[in-house]
Amino acid sequence: MEALLSLAFDNIASKDTQKIRKGLRQIEGMLAQICLSNGKSSKPSTPGHRRNASAINLGEQPPSSPKKLGALSEDLAFREFFRLQEGFEWNVATRVADCLERLLGMASNGQNDLLILSALSNLQGLLLLHPPSRTIFGREIYMNLVLDLLDPYNCPAIQSSAVLVLVTALLGTPQNTRTFENMDGLLTVTSLFKDDETTQGVKLKLLEFLYFYLMPESPVPAATGLQRSPSKLVNAFDRRSSTVHGDDTGCTSTKNIRTQEEKQHWLSKYLSNVEALVQDLQETAPFTSVTC
Repeated sequence: MEALLSLAFDNIASKDTQKIRKGLRQIEGMLAQICLSNGKSSKPSTPGHRRNASAINLGEQPPSSPKKLGALSEDLAFREFFRLQEGFEWNVATRVADCLERLLGMASNGQNDLLILSALSNLQGLLLLHPPSRTIFGREIYMNLVLDLLDPYNCPAIQSSAVLVLVTALLGTPQNTRTFENMDGLLTVTSLFKDDETTQGVKLKLLEFLYFYLMPESPVPAATGLQRSPSKLVNAFDRRSSTVHGDDTGCTSTKNIRTQEEKQHWLSKYLSNVEALVQDLQETAPFTSVTC
């Protein structure tokens, strides 16, 4: 897996759009092989078939069904992927975010927009597969990257994908939400929502984000390290690791937590009738299994 990641990292670090596309597809292929099953058996379907090779040649793979979360704990590729993400050298989310920053600095055209969409799709998957990687968005440089993608000049597809990445980056990480607030993230979101040029599809996703933002927060328990045993690996999804950004505290202090009333007050600075959103949220409970 290190060899595949090294090759993908070299490609997405290039200024050549063809190499960037290839690198993003290699990462996408690796994630697909981790998340998808080719059948009841995890054994190779053809002689000489190797996971790394199939990740590079994603287009040659037969249709697959998603694996259940419990099955991932027994998957050697997933265990290895999770282990590698603990260190900065092999953390894929950081590399893809850096690639995304370079893409934003390149000429704006249809081809570049497709690369940005591919990078955003990969980033969302990475943050879901390895929740501790979300801690990078506690840093202003990475949070600002997502907020830049919500500018009106970006196409609706990029705006919608950026909203999904933002939700994933804030999920279960109150410290990231504080960074988002401190960087005028609410102003960015509400300005785009109120813009007459914003499409209805993007406005719907922004409204869903506001519901998500208004969810009550709870402290994240401290984690002394990710569990390695198969029976406990899935539980690591609910833990936060600090190794990605070098913080050795491994926990979220309650001082980072804001009440729903406090967040309602913050949002009301930029949007009217927030009380109606809160009431609707309490009545419908659309995210009953989600903790912000």
